[in-house]
Amino acid sequence: MSQPAHPSPVPAGVPEPVPDRAPASLPDRTHRLVDSPAGRIHLVECGAGPLVLLVHGFPESWYSWRHQLPAIAEAGFRAVAVDVRGYGRSSKPAEVEAYRMLDHVDDNVAVVRALGEETAVIVGHDWGSAIAANSALLRPEIFTAVGLLSVPYAPRGGPRPTDAFARIGGDEEFYVSYFQRPGRAEAEIEPGVREWLAGFYAGLSAETMPAAGEDSLFFVPPGARLSDRFPGDTLPSWLSEADLDFYAGEFERTGLTGALNRYRNADRDWEDLAAWDGSAVTQPSLFIGGALDASTTWLADAIENYPATLPGLLSSHVLEGCGHWIQQERADETNRLLVQWLRALPPARENALHGGGAG
Repeated sequence: MSQPAHPSPVPAGVPEPVPDRAPASLPDRTHRLVDSPAGRIHLVECGAGPLVLLVHGFPESWYSWRHQLPAIAEAGFRAVAVDVRGYGRSSKPAEVEAYRMLDHVDDNVAVVRALGEETAVIVGHDWGSAIAANSALLRPEIFTAVGLLSVPYAPRGGPRPTDAFARIGGDEEFYVSYFQRPGRAEAEIEPGVREWLAGFYAGLSAETMPAAGEDSLFFVPPGARLSDRFPGDTLPSWLSEADLDFYAGEFERTGLTGALNRYRNADRDWEDLAAWDGSAVTQPSLFIGGALDASTTWLADAIENYPATLPGLLSSHVLEGCGHWIQQERADETNRLLVQWLRALPPARENALHGGGAG
């Protein structure tokens, strides 16, 4: 399923003239479309004060930050959650290579500028964590602090990613490899988006994920589908039927190609970021992982390397009994940790002077 790169014309930076379809009630929530290299980026904003940019992962939406937007706003910040290019109401370029990491960084810069700001704190979850880290690495004069949820920061390095993925799993195929060929995963997901999302969300949630020792849903046997190992019909408690309806409605409208194209640029990212091989992110930082989240546990070595790779780390937390969807599974705890960290940050101008870069 594809859409034109530009949604219907709406003046950049003004409230979007369409109803707010999200079920959660957020006070003073404003939807905007702003110009970006992608065409347009859709964002949702709450509050006033220093800008905090929230970047979601796969397969999600700005809505994944519904619990954080009011909490950050109430703490005295301007909280802004985007639909990453390829998702929701943001533009969806047709070319696979339009979803490289450099493009996502450029989108984030464009959002900051479109909102009339010079700097921002950036926070990401899942793929959003990698996008946030690279935004801070490549544009330290703009992104003065960085918060990472689920996926630890690991500098660029090692072998070509698709070669590494091909060696994982033995006779079974690693899910990132499964996502590589355009159209393959879409053919599995798009005929039953709601059911597939429900299974994927449940499979990575602490209370509904497969028990230890059961077959991993991160690997696909020959001739099988990724969803064949999803758990049953029970939704995790953090995900209501209305929440699932919202997510499903977004992907039924847009398709999954834009979202999956992020995975299909792993090798391009490895090439594009060669100048930053091994580079540290030096701005003040935060990490929150889940003790039951494979994205956290598989990269335990990256967390151990934080003194070298995140020398500005102010706080790091691995939440016991928490799965992958950290800010939704543990909304109150995540909000508390985020707000404490935000309030402890030095002024943005000082952060920018000490920002990182290549080397």
